[in-house]
Order: sequence, then C-alpha cells, then structure tokens
Amino acid sequence: MTPAELTLAAAADAIRERRLSPVELLESVLDRVEEVDRDLGAYVTVTADRARRAARAAEAEAAAGRLRGPLHGIPMGLKDLIDVAGTATSASSRVRDGHLADADSTVAARLTEAGAVLVGKTHTHGFAYGLTTPQTRNARDRDRVAGGSSGGSAVAVASGTATFALGTDTGGSIRVPAALNGVVGLKPTYGLVPRHGVTSLSWSLDHVGPITRTVEDAALVLPALTGHDPRDPASVPAPALHRPGPDPDLTGLRVGVPRNFYFDHVAPEVEAAVRGAVDRLRDLGARLTEVEIPLARYVQAVQWGLMVPEATAYHERTLRDVPDRYADDVRVLLEAGELMSAGDHLRAQRARTLMRREWARLLTDVDVIAAPTVPLTAVPSGRETVTWPDGTTETVSDAYVRLSAPADITGVPALTFPVGRDGDGLPIGMQLLGRPFEEAVLLRAGHAYERSAPAWTSLGTPSLD
Repeated sequence: MTPAELTLAAAADAIRERRLSPVELLESVLDRVEEVDRDLGAYVTVTADRARRAARAAEAEAAAGRLRGPLHGIPMGLKDLIDVAGTATSASSRVRDGHLADADSTVAARLTEAGAVLVGKTHTHGFAYGLTTPQTRNARDRDRVAGGSSGGSAVAVASGTATFALGTDTGGSIRVPAALNGVVGLKPTYGLVPRHGVTSLSWSLDHVGPITRTVEDAALVLPALTGHDPRDPASVPAPALHRPGPDPDLTGLRVGVPRNFYFDHVAPEVEAAVRGAVDRLRDLGARLTEVEIPLARYVQAVQWGLMVPEATAYHERTLRDVPDRYADDVRVLLEAGELMSAGDHLRAQRARTLMRREWARLLTDVDVIAAPTVPLTAVPSGRETVTWPDGTTETVSDAYVRLSAPADITGVPALTFPVGRDGDGLPIGMQLLGRPFEEAVLLRAGHAYERSAPAWTSLGTPSLD
C-alpha cells in the first residue's frame, strides 16, 4: 500500500509517530494525481507548488514536535466553490473565467490552520446545480457518472488523489457522489459549518462537509470545520465533537427503519444491501423500530420550491449579462426559476417548517434513521432517465436527489458510508440521519458498522489498469 492509499487516521498516526513525513505523503498523492487524474478529471486545478511548500513547512513543524493535530500534513481537495486566496474559484463554469479569490473562505482558513495541505480544487457540476458532475468520471468505473455536485471531491478521495476533501450539500451533493464512489460523506447540521467564502447554490439549503475514506476519518475532519462565524448568518456555536471509540457495541441505540418513502422505487440490490446493514446494526446491539416518514409526498416539490428561486436570485445579474457562458442544463434551471412566483416560494417555506416540526417529533422516538443514500448505483454516463418495474419514469437527477433531499430541507445531519456492491461491483451506500447537532451519534454508529463489516464492504482505492 502506498501512502496515497492510507486513511486519514492511519496517515495521521504515521506522521505523529515519525514513520511518514508530510512530504512523502504529498509526493505519493501527487504521483497518484499524475497517474490517474487525466482519465478521471477530479481536479479543476492542481496546486502542486503551493502544496509542496505547505508540506515542507508541516514537516519542519513535525520535526520540531509542533504537530497541529490529526490533519497536520494531510493532503486535501476542496470543491471549486470554496475560496482559497489567490486561487481561481471557477465553480466549473465559464461564467467564472478569470476569477481569483481575494481571501480564504472560513473552512479553507481553518483547515490550513489545522495543518492540512491543499492539493487542488475539485470539479463540481456547474455552480453545484446538478447531480452528475459531467467533467468527472466515476472512480470505480470510468464509463459511469461520478455523481454530483461534489463529484470531483468524491472521486479524488476514492482514487487516492486526496486523503480527504470538502464538498457542499444542497440536495444531496456530498452524499450522492460519496455513495456512488464508495466513500464516506457527512452533511452536518445546517449552520454547524460556516459557509462564508463558499459560492452559494441555495442559501437556506447549503451545507459544507467532509468526504473521507472512513467514518473515523470524517470524525477527525469535522471538528476543524465547526465554530461560529458571524459572517454566515446561519452559523451557530459548535458542540463538543469527539473521535468515535473502538467499541462497536451499539446497545441502546434506537434505529428507525422507514416503512414508506425511502424504500420506494429502489433497486433490489440496493434495498438488500441496506437492509443487511440495518440487521448488522441490530446485531451490534441497536434496537430497530419501523417508522413513518412524515409528509414524504411533498419532499421533491419543497426541495425544488426552495432551491430553484434562491439559485436564480443568486445568478440574476450574470444570467442576464452572460447567459451563453452557462452550461445548457444549468441555464435552463436558472431560467425556470424566473418563472416561479413568490407565492410558490412562500408555500415551500411553510411546508419546510411543517416538515422540520414533524421530523423533530419523529426523532424523539428514535436516535437515527437508517435508509438508502440513493435508490440506484452509478448509471452509465449520458443516461438521462430511470424506469422502474411499475413503469414509473424519472430523471436520473430526480432519482439521485429523492432520498437525500429530506436532510437538506429539515437541516438534520446525515452520514453516508458504503455497505456493499451490486452485481457490477458498484458501491452501495446507506445513510444515517439524526437529530440536529448530534453528529457524534451518527459517527459512533457508522464507525461501529465499519469496524464490524465484512471485508468486501471495504472498497479500497481502485486500480485503473
């Protein structure tokens, strides 16, 4: 195993114990970028010179005994919505040609302070408005979609070109690509991670969070991101966050298993893998309870009713000035937002208030809800629709967003991690959803699962031979 293939936890331990230097780790990752990223397209920009300077500085600090914590010297990728001073934030769109950030975003500054080393900026579906990231190929099968909109970040982590990465999640954009590439994605509680300096898609739905190889790694990244920032009006003080312990015992954990919505129109192999993972949680001591997902039939209408007009408002000026610079699929959605009435947006806000209230009530009876992250694995690139056995047809984007949207609407935390593979060897993800600011509960349960799971659910870094 090369250093580029190490989990964050393993790399951090090796750096702390002086068995691996930050420079060695970075060079292994940059070698991996050179080897595979021409085929995968995870990165918009690779900041190799900057990264080497940061790694040398981290190595000097480590040699002097001044470790900054578990992220010291760890290579990372940042979704290209996240500002880094002096570096382009293109949002993977020609609209941003020539744009350079003049200051660090809050999360970039915090990760730098924690000692992380920026490898580069990763591709997003243009302005995060899509679920496939067409510039990027799936790390497990180059003929399949990467998922979006944080597809570049998920592929970088899965392929070994970053030890961890950040994405954003407005309708599932961390969890969808994480699930499709067989890695871990955490969408924190709304307001837990500040968004200052992060290009917005929909301000009332946007979240920033980590994509990692393991649940344990996600628990190491999250504390570096949290803490109140008054420049983000939604930002809140962070509760104490702890690394999950080694004990996989989940005795007393109440796991809700949906009887509606989350298992509707789901591929049989996905349902089987997720139900098997739920049974494993039970074997670890959790108590399973069937639950009814409230107001489920309104989820997609509320998601689009909130996101579409907010996205259009953000792009109002450039959509009129340079409409031809937008990708066709993004421009169509933005133009559709101009047709939505204020009444539609207000009704979506009222419905969200009801959903939050009902989900809060639901989460008094259980500690977490376990469900599929997406209803099907990565589809072939270019496929636009999915037809289910009952004849129902939906777009690929609608299929991928359908099960992830509730956590964005309600603002509750959600964690996805791999629980198996389908007949084509493609990853299957399960998500756990919990009460606001109880990320620790999700991380404990996810970590317990991954410590006890059979070896075939650990997908490893793919070969592209």
